[in-house]
Amino acid sequence: MTYPNTQLFINGQWQDAADGKSLAVFNPATGKEIGRVAHASKPDLDRALEAAQKGFETWRDMTAAERSKIMRKAAGLMRERAGDIGRLLTQEQGKPLAEAKGEAMAAADIIEWFAEEGFRIYGRIVPSRGNLAVRQMVLKDPVGPVAAFTPWNFPINQVVRKVGAALAAGCSMLVKAPEETPAGPAGLIRAFQDAGIPNGVLGLVYGNPAEISSYLIAHPIIRKITFTGSTPVGKQLAALAGQHMKRVTMELGGHAPVIVCEDADIALAVKSAGAAKFRNAGQVCISPTRFLVHESIRAEFAQTLAKYAQGLKVGDGLAEGTQMGPLANPRRLTAMAEFQADAVQKGAKVLAGGERIGDAGNFWQATVLDEVPLNAKVFNDEPFGPVAAIRGFNTLDEAIAEANRLSFGLAGYAFTKSLKNADLLARRVEVGMLWMNMPAMPSAEMPFGGIKDSGYGSEGGPEAVEAYLNVRSVAIANV
Repeated sequence: MTYPNTQLFINGQWQDAADGKSLAVFNPATGKEIGRVAHASKPDLDRALEAAQKGFETWRDMTAAERSKIMRKAAGLMRERAGDIGRLLTQEQGKPLAEAKGEAMAAADIIEWFAEEGFRIYGRIVPSRGNLAVRQMVLKDPVGPVAAFTPWNFPINQVVRKVGAALAAGCSMLVKAPEETPAGPAGLIRAFQDAGIPNGVLGLVYGNPAEISSYLIAHPIIRKITFTGSTPVGKQLAALAGQHMKRVTMELGGHAPVIVCEDADIALAVKSAGAAKFRNAGQVCISPTRFLVHESIRAEFAQTLAKYAQGLKVGDGLAEGTQMGPLANPRRLTAMAEFQADAVQKGAKVLAGGERIGDAGNFWQATVLDEVPLNAKVFNDEPFGPVAAIRGFNTLDEAIAEANRLSFGLAGYAFTKSLKNADLLARRVEVGMLWMNMPAMPSAEMPFGGIKDSGYGSEGGPEAVEAYLNVRSVAIANV
């Protein structure tokens, strides 16, 4: 499938930027330009904002059933087109084709769940304290047009979580999707267009991230901000939103601990955590990164994980049998080299990988480091790449303390056969999402989000829809 040039989507129309400006899109497996994406300027944003306001006024007045019908049709179109959209996603982002198709298919599930959740936006009647002739009501209304800012690592997934919840609540949304991976989000938005969503309810723009975010967040039409990305950028956007009293949902960076207790099933831990670690070449906000393994089994676990990493087939995501694709851009190669050199210089042992593959594209070996000291960069900064860092512990309290040491609190993993250990881990590990004896399995019906510096708000479950609603008290006296 030929990779297309990607346009802006404003007021129900695909169009080039007003000034004709565009940016190059590169295939991370080859480093070569494969297409262009339109670069929005202020006139484009003004048109998109005006459309979003009009779209909101239309969408909020439709019934939940009418909105659900359109959303469910869009979900069906995503399933039909998953193969084609997945192929575009692999070309621009690098992940294996099976993962890219899976991301498109998962988007359909998310849309369908939120389409049904829109029926369950309930207010309530509150009895009056002093006068039975007073009817007291709690109403929930859509907050208004939303600005969404999404990253390149899951270009469809990170958009659809926001779009699904916003549309279910009755909001319109203007999406600023990633310039590195524009075709995947465009495929998602096109499914909604072809499903019959009214003009202006969904918009899609690309351009200079800092310029677009500062303009949209401050604009009076936008009533809520939702962002997925790094913690430093998230803090900047949250501060800007605070200046304008805008509601915010933030899904930020992580540095997920993996606690492997002495009674853990080592084979299960390696299979589960290994698959999660090297999925999307480690470019996942909930990727396992800090492996804390009981000293009695650390050597066996480390060697088994190293063997797993060495057995992965790394290559072009479109090639048959590829299990791990390239990093998204050359910057990530530089970062991996820096993490590697720092860890080794401070005493870590390289058990697998640790080097770039070839000189074309952004390929890095699946890497396993053992005996990593706490002062190594990889144990303090999110690597966002295919690097697993292991160190030992002697007591579970010690492991939990290390898991909680950093300011991150997005995801965590643990492996144990003990109910006592599992209960202690569930109560004391400070993360928004904890998976035990299994890989990460996010779903539309479960909350998805972090605590501490990993953000606030949820992009899953009923809580996600609540984030797009205003709660109002109305009292009516019967005269």
